[in-house]
Amino acid sequence: MALFNRKSADATTTATTTVDPALAALTGEYTIDPSHSSIGFTVRHAMVTNVRGSFGAHEGTLNLDGSDPKNSTASIDVTIESIDTGIADRDNHLRSAEFFDAEKFPKMTFRSTHAEQLGGDTYRVTGDLTIKDVTRPLAIDLEFNGTATDPYGNERIGFEGSTNILRSDWGLTWNAALETGGVMVSDKVKLNFDISAIKTAPQA
Repeated sequence: MALFNRKSADATTTATTTVDPALAALTGEYTIDPSHSSIGFTVRHAMVTNVRGSFGAHEGTLNLDGSDPKNSTASIDVTIESIDTGIADRDNHLRSAEFFDAEKFPKMTFRSTHAEQLGGDTYRVTGDLTIKDVTRPLAIDLEFNGTATDPYGNERIGFEGSTNILRSDWGLTWNAALETGGVMVSDKVKLNFDISAIKTAPQA
C-alpha cells in the first residue's frame, strides 16, 4: 500500500503513485502511542557482544496525506533521561556528560524532510536527527504493518524498521581501549523503531 511518494526509475524525475481509494481513510494526524511503541538501539560492547537498550519516554506525530502522499511527515521527540539498558550504573554513565549529557541536552529529535516508497510496503523516511545540538541527515527504512481498530475504538497504524549510524557523527565519542586491542564501545549503533500510532479525532 503506497503511503508516500514513489521515485521513478529515472533519478531526474519523481512520479506520484496512483492513490489507492483505501488511502483516503488513512489521511490525517496520528499520535505515537509510547506504551505500545519502542525506540531502541543495539551497540557492540568489548568487541564480542551486543548491548541493547531503549528510550522509555518518547512522543511524536505522523501526518499522512492519502491524496498527495509526498506531503506525509513524521516528528519524534525522545527524552534522553529515559534511557534503559537494564543496568543502572551503565544508564547513569550514558546520561552523563561523557555520553548524552542529558541534563544539558534533554531531548533527541527527528524531523522528516522526505519520504519515498522502495517497493511493496517498504518505505524510506529521510529527515534531520538532532543529538546534543548536532543535527545531521538520517534515512530510516520502515515496513508498513497495516491498520487496525482496537477494542477501544482507536484507529491504529503501525511501522517498524531500523537504520545504522556512527555515534561520533553526533559528538558521542567516549570510549576506552581494551588490553587485547579494540575499544569498549563500537562507533556503529543500530537504531530500532517499532511504532504504533493512533489517529487523532478531527476537531469539531
